[in-house]
Amino acid sequence: MHRLLLLTLPLVGALLPARAQTTRTTTPLALVPAAQAELALRNGDYLLLNVGTAQFTSANYQNQTFAAVAYEHFWGPKWSWGGRAMALRYGSGSSALVPEVLLRHRSALGPLTFGQRLGLERRFYTGNFSPSSNQNWVRLRLDLEKIIPLGGADPATGLALRPRVSFEAATHLRLQKDAADPDERFIQYTSLRAEVGVRTGPGFDLTPWFAYGADYLATLPQYDNMGQQTAGGNVNQRTPLLGLDLRYTFGAGRGAAERQQLPTQH
Repeated sequence: MHRLLLLTLPLVGALLPARAQTTRTTTPLALVPAAQAELALRNGDYLLLNVGTAQFTSANYQNQTFAAVAYEHFWGPKWSWGGRAMALRYGSGSSALVPEVLLRHRSALGPLTFGQRLGLERRFYTGNFSPSSNQNWVRLRLDLEKIIPLGGADPATGLALRPRVSFEAATHLRLQKDAADPDERFIQYTSLRAEVGVRTGPGFDLTPWFAYGADYLATLPQYDNMGQQTAGGNVNQRTPLLGLDLRYTFGAGRGAAERQQLPTQH
């Protein structure tokens, strides 16, 4: 599916108005600490509770808090599926509930592990958001990682490093578009993330990470009498994020030799 996205992007770009200009902006850094509790189940399945916050280093942007509960089932060494429900609360007092279903595939790529995650979510907003903010989204994430045992430790449960990079793209899924609906970019959000997880033992690991998130907006362009664009158009808004995930796993020794514990970015 990611090949389809890559093939479609140049075609969509060619269809955009020739005069459209793209404005690039960058928001202040956001700090994203999170704590996770994972319950290892049989056959590699797990239950996960994840709580955290996103705190901007500028008072001009709304901070967020989040809490999510997830379950994932593995029906083989490469395939799994699951669901997640996340609650978001914004600094303005507004909130959102985001249920999601996902499909995941992981396989060896030389010495690395290559992962693909496809998710479908629905966003329900309350507070200052309009009813039109309730939307369906599709997310595709690709990642590469490697687990490096240290000091002769057990590869499954001992001290190890887990370097990883991931790229995610998301698009608003509209089953039908009314004439009054605003135009949108083909991809509305991307995230590029790099991390180095540190597993200290069978029950605890921590993952510092850095990411660049980007929102791709389409606003109504405005032109002067000479036909030159003076405002509006496409806007690419980037957000740098610095995070730390702390995870404790209950039942970590259950089938540890065969269990594929996922990165903290589930």
